[in-house]
Amino acid sequence: VQVVESGGGLVQPGGSLRLSCAASGDIFRIGIMSWYRQAPGKEREFVADITTGGLTNYVASVKGRFTISRDYAKSTVYLQMNSLKPEDTAVYYCNANRNGNTYWGQGTQVTVSS
Repeated sequence: VQVVESGGGLVQPGGSLRLSCAASGDIFRIGIMSWYRQAPGKEREFVADITTGGLTNYVASVKGRFTISRDYAKSTVYLQMNSLKPEDTAVYYCNANRNGNTYWGQGTQVTVSS
């Protein structure tokens, strides 16, 4: 399974970005897909995840601002990020879980700055 993130960039505070995460390869029975982020000098932290049934979970700091969604036909997960804050600046990573294994992408940089 290969995982590729895209959609990062530079945005002003209060702005929006939509990240995409595409899974390819042996994608049969991929389960939960998740977004994590890692800011400079900090540990990687959980942001959001979505089950095959569409159930979602978010870290408290992004609730009401970020929305995770899933296109099953395209094996793609999205992270819509609104009302971005400077503290959201990080490299955002996606992972896909399948048969007890976790597959990570290379990450996409999100920078929130004026």
